[in-house]
Amino acid sequence: MEIAFEKGGGLVPAIIQDGRTGQVLMLGFMNADALAETRRTGEAVFFSRSRNRLWKKGESSGHVLRVLEIRVDCDADALLLRVKPLGPGVCHEGYRSCFFRQIEESGNIRTIEQRAFDPVKVYVTGTER
Repeated sequence: MEIAFEKGGGLVPAIIQDGRTGQVLMLGFMNADALAETRRTGEAVFFSRSRNRLWKKGESSGHVLRVLEIRVDCDADALLLRVKPLGPGVCHEGYRSCFFRQIEESGNIRTIEQRAFDPVKVYVTGTER
């Protein structure tokens, strides 16, 4: 089976899930090179759409994602990476998961988790995306 990168203009979404807890940590995008590098190193590598280059999760924070398993969806156009996160969180805003906000019935968005780390102390530039 081949991954259908062409469906997404050369990219497929990659859902990142904690292999121990099942918590969804983030969503990234991979091209064929990012997937190959992930498989080669055993650590999650993505394609940054904003920087137009590959980036290894944790390259500036040290919060690396060790890949335990890679799954492919039924259409071969999305990936699920079950990982062992090395560090207190994956979100560049300092949370364990990038999904730390909830849309309430009123339509308001509120933060439902506590920060896991201070991003100002971790990132030189303040972001890792």
